[in-house]
Amino acid sequence: MTLFDMHCHLDFFDDVRSAAAKADEQDLKCFSVTVTPRDFGRAFELLGSHTNIRVGLGLHPWWVADGSCGWEDIALFEQIASGSSFIGEVGLDFGKRCKGSEAVQLAAFERVLATCGHGGKVVSVHAVRAEDAMLDMLERFGTARANACIMHWFSGSSDQLQRAIGLGCFFSVGPKMAASKRGREYVKAIPEDRLLLETDAPAGPGAPASSFDLAGLLSDTLDEIERLRGLDAAARIEQTSERLFSGF
Repeated sequence: MTLFDMHCHLDFFDDVRSAAAKADEQDLKCFSVTVTPRDFGRAFELLGSHTNIRVGLGLHPWWVADGSCGWEDIALFEQIASGSSFIGEVGLDFGKRCKGSEAVQLAAFERVLATCGHGGKVVSVHAVRAEDAMLDMLERFGTARANACIMHWFSGSSDQLQRAIGLGCFFSVGPKMAASKRGREYVKAIPEDRLLLETDAPAGPGAPASSFDLAGLLSDTLDEIERLRGLDAAARIEQTSERLFSGF
């Protein structure tokens, strides 16, 4: 089977071309998200020619919260988004590290969702302690109906999980989610046709490409998902991933 990494950061590797070559060698298909629209430009230049890689246009809430992405960056995001079918990483984070930035995050995320209004996009969404606000906005803008919204490493409550499922969201599961008590319960609760795999690797810029075995991380996560669900989920996950990877 073909393994799909539906949320990774190939542009964080110290040698992006080497990381892409390794993905080719391992027969991986990767949705490589970015964190700012400027990073998207650089990443697309390096990765855009690879048929097994999709580069996401990002506006990560951490970068909005600390001021690294200002209104000019948000305007740049809007400018690029009209021609981008893959959006991510975007979202809201009301955790401790982003305290006090809720208003600017909400304003930025509103503009992100407005760019998805015509539909047909694949959107990787980050939400930490902001799940209700995020889901409210997806409902208000009709984003989840018109696009494929992927909840990256979902960590909300069980009620919020059910709400996201009801909206039609997909869920990308990585090693850390599959290793947590809550994550394991969610893996069993998510409908089979909404499950995806991710690595979220690497954690930050400058990581050596040789230090990560993305295929191994994905295979281990898939094994754990099948153990938890007690059935063969590989074929359905591959089918769902291929559909989204091909442009929803």
